[in-house]
Amino acid sequence: MTQDLPRFRLHPHVYRLDLFEQQNGTCSCCAQLRDWKYRGPFYAVQKPDYLCPWCIADGSAARRYEGQFNDELSIEGWEPDPSASANTFNAELIAEVCDRTPGYLAWQQAQWLVHCGQPCQFIAYVGAAEVEGLRSELAGDLQQLDDTYVQALSADGNPTGYLFRCLQCGTHRLHTDGT
Repeated sequence: MTQDLPRFRLHPHVYRLDLFEQQNGTCSCCAQLRDWKYRGPFYAVQKPDYLCPWCIADGSAARRYEGQFNDELSIEGWEPDPSASANTFNAELIAEVCDRTPGYLAWQQAQWLVHCGQPCQFIAYVGAAEVEGLRSELAGDLQQLDDTYVQALSADGNPTGYLFRCLQCGTHRLHTDGT
């Protein structure tokens, strides 16, 4: 079972963020004995008991269960109307985010942020201290938020900050939510 873990371009720290747990089991998708079980969101009618990272990375879990790890409506700027001018993403980028990238745990509907016309990488759950260190860079995302709310952000509490980074230019973006 010692096989190199797949990497996720849009979710580079997925193992460190505990979205997979080391647990022996048989993957519901590929029927292989594995030692890493996915524990993040998966939107499908049929819920598999055990998904391995390999079946997420190659898209087979999304295909088999007709599900998504990230809802396409959660991608910033994407519209369900194919003729909408906001839809600048090609089908491959949508499939990468929704079908081959593990989701992240959020209090409400997760949002996948965009920069330079591309989906960003999800980097980490962050609190007020991390946000403060990036305040000037995150100014656009912070402008609609009350300062008291920003100071209450917690990486593991409520409300939570979700930090993204642009793959093109390295700019950070921030999404927040809570109960």
